Amino acid sequence: MTDTAPPVAATRPFHFEAHGVTIDDPWAWLKDPAYPEVTDPDVLAYLEAENAYFAGAMAPHQPLVETIFQEMKGRMKEDESSVPQKDGEWLYWAAYETGGQYRKWWRKPVAGGADQLLLDEPALAEGKEYFRLGAFSVSNDGRHLAYAIDDSGAERFEVRVKNLATGEHLPEMIPGMLSDIVWTSDDAGFLYGLANDQWRTDNARFHRLGSAVADDVILYTEPDEGYRVSVGETSDRQWLIIGTGDHVTSEVRLLPAGNPLAEPVMVALRQAGREYDVDAHGDTLFIHTNDTDPMWRLVTAPVASPAEWTELIAPSERFYMTGVECYAGFFVVEGREDGLDRIAIHRYAAPTVPRWIDFPEASYAAGLGDNPEYDVDTLRLGYESMVTPGTVYDYDIATGDLTTLKVQEIPSGYDGEKYRTERLKITARDGTAVPVSIIYPAGFVKDGSQPLYLYAYGAYGHAIPPGFSTGRLSLLDRGFAYAIAHIRGGDDLGQQWYHDGKLDKRNNTFNDFVDVAERLIAAGWTSAGRIAIEGGSAGGELMGAVANSNPELWGAVVAVVPFVDVLNTMMDPDLPLTPGEWPEWGNPIEDKAAFDLIRSYSPYDNVAAQDYPPLFISGGLNDPRVTYWEPAKWAAKLRATKTDDHILLLKTNMGAGHGGKSGRYDSLREAAEEHAFVLWQLGIAG
Repeated sequence: MTDTAPPVAATRPFHFEAHGVTIDDPWAWLKDPAYPEVTDPDVLAYLEAENAYFAGAMAPHQPLVETIFQEMKGRMKEDESSVPQKDGEWLYWAAYETGGQYRKWWRKPVAGGADQLLLDEPALAEGKEYFRLGAFSVSNDGRHLAYAIDDSGAERFEVRVKNLATGEHLPEMIPGMLSDIVWTSDDAGFLYGLANDQWRTDNARFHRLGSAVADDVILYTEPDEGYRVSVGETSDRQWLIIGTGDHVTSEVRLLPAGNPLAEPVMVALRQAGREYDVDAHGDTLFIHTNDTDPMWRLVTAPVASPAEWTELIAPSERFYMTGVECYAGFFVVEGREDGLDRIAIHRYAAPTVPRWIDFPEASYAAGLGDNPEYDVDTLRLGYESMVTPGTVYDYDIATGDLTTLKVQEIPSGYDGEKYRTERLKITARDGTAVPVSIIYPAGFVKDGSQPLYLYAYGAYGHAIPPGFSTGRLSLLDRGFAYAIAHIRGGDDLGQQWYHDGKLDKRNNTFNDFVDVAERLIAAGWTSAGRIAIEGGSAGGELMGAVANSNPELWGAVVAVVPFVDVLNTMMDPDLPLTPGEWPEWGNPIEDKAAFDLIRSYSPYDNVAAQDYPPLFISGGLNDPRVTYWEPAKWAAKLRATKTDDHILLLKTNMGAGHGGKSGRYDSLREAAEEHAFVLWQLGIAG
C-alpha cells in the first residue's frame, strides 16, 4: 500500500431505462460530452489525480522498473534492421539507429548503388509525445512515396506524398485517413479511405497526384453504418480491391488497376453470415470463403462471371484455412491444423496436391513474410516459438529448401536450453479441450509454490500465436511460468472456436480462462493467489469479468485499455466502437436478450462489494477503440465498492491512444512498469 490516499471520483445522479430496467450510472460524467475533445476540467482533474497517485505508488519501485527496463533493453538489438526485400528494381528495408525510438526507411538499387533514405521517422516524431507511421506505399515506378502519420493516438492519419527523386513533398495533404494506400498501375494516383465523424471508414476514394484533395473522386460509399470499407490490390496488381464488411459478412468489388474510374466488378453480393476475400491469377479469381463451412474453403471463378463459383479445395475437418495468396507459378494456402500454423504450396497444374512446409518444433508460429513481387521462385517466411527467437527464411519453391536469412539477435545473450515449452490440453467445465501454450524455466518444480503469468485475449476471432518474447524472459528468470490460454472467442482452432465465444456464447470465454487457471493449479503449476493475469482491450474485458467472478484466484491483474463498460458502449450507436460491433456482442438496444446477457457479464456493471485482487489499469486519452472513460469509470467504481485494501492503480496516457506510448523504449518502460507491479504484488524480489 501507499501512504497517499487514492483519488475519489465524485458521484453524480444519472440513470437511463431500457427494456423495463433502470440503470444507474453515477460515474457517467467521466465521459466528456465534447468527446472526442476532452476539455472538461473535472474529468481532466480526476485523470491527473489518478496519474499522480500512480506515480506516487510506483515511486518506491522505480529501481525495479529501471532494472527490468534495462534487462529488456539489453535484449534489444539497438541498431535492428529488417532483411532487405526486392520489389522491382529496388531493395527495401527499415532500420533503427542506436538510441532511436523510431525507424528509418531505406532502399538501394538492385543493380548496385548508394543507399537512399526514403523516410526519417525520428525526424517526423521529434518534439511529439506520440508518433505512429500508418500506411506506407511506394508507387510502382518507384518515384513517389505516399505515407500516413498519426501524432496523437486518435488514429486519424494524415497522408503526405514525397517525390523520392528530389526529396520534396507534394503540396497536397489528406487529413483524417484510416485505410491502406494503393497506387493505380499507371501511378497517376492512389486509393484510400477517410474516417467519418464516428471514426468509421465508410468510403473509398481516388486521389490524382497534383490535384486538389477537394477534387478526389469518391469511388464507393457504404450505406450500412455497421460496415467498414477497405482498399487493396490483387497479388498480380492487375485489380484494385474495394472491400466492405462487418465481423460476419463481406462484399468485394474489383476495379482495373489502370482505370479506377471504371465500373466496378461485383464479385458476389453480400449474404448475411458469408465472408470471402479475393486474389487473382490471370483470368481466374481465387476466392477464400466460409460460405459452406467455418473451416473455410477455396473456390475459383472466371473474372468475366465472378459469381460462378467452383470448389477447388474443400473444407477440412482439421485444417482451418485462413488465407490464400496467388503468385505467377503457384499459390499459397495458409491455415492452422490443431491450432498450429501450416503453409502449403500448390501448383496451378495440380492445385489439389499441396506441398507442406515442415517446421521443427511441436509448438510454434509461422507465416508468410513480406513478398511483394508476383513472379518469384522463393518465398520470404517468418518463424518463431516460445523458446526460439524470430527467424526469417527464404523458401525455395523448386527444392523445398529453407535458407536462414536472419535470427533475432539478443545482445545480452540468450540460452534456449534454460527454458522448456509445452502445449497442454485442459478440459473446460463443458468438456471442451482448451489448448494452452506454456514456457517455464528448466528447473521449474510443479509443487504449487511457483508463480505463473497467464495471458489471453479471446475475441474477434483473433488467435494468439505461441511466439517469442524477450520481455517475457524477465519473468521466467525470476521463476515464473508463462502461459497463453487459447480460449474460445479467438479462432485458434477454427472459426467455430470463435463463434463459440461470441454473442450468446460469450461466457465460454470467461469460463475457459478460469478453468485453465484452476486446472493449472490442480496440476501443481501454481496456486491460488500466485497467478498474475493480463489482457488488453477485449482481453481487458476478460480481466474485468474474471476479477468479478473469481477474485480469489488472482495475485495481480493487469488490464490494458480494458473494454469494461460494455453495456453502455453497446447502447451508444454514436460511438465508433458500436454499430460495427453488434455482430460480435449483440445489439442491446433492440434485443432484450442481448441486453440481459451483456448486463450479466459487463465488468463495470458487475463490480460487487467483495475483495478484489491488486489491479493495474491503463487507458489512453485519445483512444478511439476503447474510450478513456471505460477504464476510468471502472477504476472509480471499484474504489467506491470493493471491500479490500489491495492497491488499485489507474494510469491514463494523456497523449496516446490504444497502443500506449509509441516509441520503442517508451513502450518497453511501460511493460517494465507492469512487470514490476506484478513482482511487487506477488512478493517476489527484483
